[in-house]
Amino acid sequence: MSSTPLRLPVTPVIMAGGSGTRLWPLSRAGYPKQFLVLSGNTSLFQQAVTRLQGLASPTQPVNPPLVVGNEEHRFLVLDQLRELKAEPSAVILEPTGRNTAPALTLAALQALEGGQDPVLVVTPADQTVTDSESFNSALAQAVEAAADGTIVILGITPDRPETGYGYILASAAEGIAAVERFVEKPDASTAARYLAEGSYYWNSGMFVLRASAWINALERFRPDIASATRAAWAVRKTDDKFVRPGKAEFAAVPSESVDYAVMEKCPGSPAAIRMVPLNAGWNDLGAWEAVWQVAPKDEAGNSHVGDAVFADSRNTLVHATSRLVSVVGLEDVIVVETADAVLVTDRARSQDVKKIVNRLDAEKRGEHTLHRKVHRPWGWYDSIDNGPRHQVKRIMVKPGASLSLQMHHHRAEHWIVVSGTAEVTNGDKVIILSENQSTYIPLGQTHRLANPGKMPLEIIEVQSGSYLGEDDIVRFEDTYGRAPK
Repeated sequence: MSSTPLRLPVTPVIMAGGSGTRLWPLSRAGYPKQFLVLSGNTSLFQQAVTRLQGLASPTQPVNPPLVVGNEEHRFLVLDQLRELKAEPSAVILEPTGRNTAPALTLAALQALEGGQDPVLVVTPADQTVTDSESFNSALAQAVEAAADGTIVILGITPDRPETGYGYILASAAEGIAAVERFVEKPDASTAARYLAEGSYYWNSGMFVLRASAWINALERFRPDIASATRAAWAVRKTDDKFVRPGKAEFAAVPSESVDYAVMEKCPGSPAAIRMVPLNAGWNDLGAWEAVWQVAPKDEAGNSHVGDAVFADSRNTLVHATSRLVSVVGLEDVIVVETADAVLVTDRARSQDVKKIVNRLDAEKRGEHTLHRKVHRPWGWYDSIDNGPRHQVKRIMVKPGASLSLQMHHHRAEHWIVVSGTAEVTNGDKVIILSENQSTYIPLGQTHRLANPGKMPLEIIEVQSGSYLGEDDIVRFEDTYGRAPK
């Protein structure tokens, strides 16, 4: 009795390094859109991991996911994987952003370690898919085609004349089609013509290919990127699941996208590239308009997250995070409220939100980088009040976690335990505080806050002094590998 042979193993590659500027003010550099819950009950990153795990079957082995992300987001990645009970094969940390071609090259080099050459299923971490069955069927077809060295791209069957995506011209509407050419984002009339002709597909940014196929194609079309990335990989350092390429070497890698570096050069060349059509409720949540597209709506086309009230409004999205937001007489508008910033934009102009982010950056403001509530490896803090010589923070420390052993030159601190148990190092003393107890940390005193319990610890911290900036910190010991300051 014969059995179906095992296929080549698949390694999911999650590209999690984007900044999501067009989804400001919810998405910020310190907590970008891929780690936000914008659709469903899990983050976009978690959805990408779960989606690719669904490819596994008795005949199709699937390796643990390989994540490529930013050094700054390493603990967000681990925390969100831990919530899924998903152990990564590795988390490759880019010391600086060099676009997707070098990122995929790092993933391919990692996948080739130990003489392996799996099929890589490469996906951005910021997309949604509503039809899992159709997605898995298309992906299985792409994996089978990629096993022989073919590069396969998933092309999205368009349902509207979208001007925000690049397009693919394919030779057939079903099965595995030859890619004839890639097309840049079109204007409205060209997009309408593409939709009518039926041979054009949206470029999903999802690729299926063997690790060696990517390296071979990159060495053919962009040997400079290949050699520079290899140089950074050669001096990598490994810390448990974290893999860090050489910082100086990676900064010298040319910045280029997968599309520009390789994919757009494949049609008409000896390098084979094919497309599998995907009709599975796909959406690239690149801007607030896309979030409105996938959101549940009332009979007037309005959608909301959080506390919102609509009156005489149509086709409007309200995303409220901290208070009631009410709108009257609006049509085709996006309103996003956070604790420290509010965005109001015409839905048709939501791609231009990045102009606000660029202006905030140019003016050296902080609202494009961090939320008022800032996530850290040990938990988070929320700056709930501040003045010229004081600042009040609400701080949560995870069970078993601790802040660094530190001191401040310009401020003193009062700590009040709201819930949980705190272990406080205050100079040469270590004390335990429970709910409603407090302590005082004098200016210049070495101190540390830790949570020895099994429940989250929450405290209120009142800072007072002549300077209250986050850079007034001298670290002596740190669990999370952060450099002393």
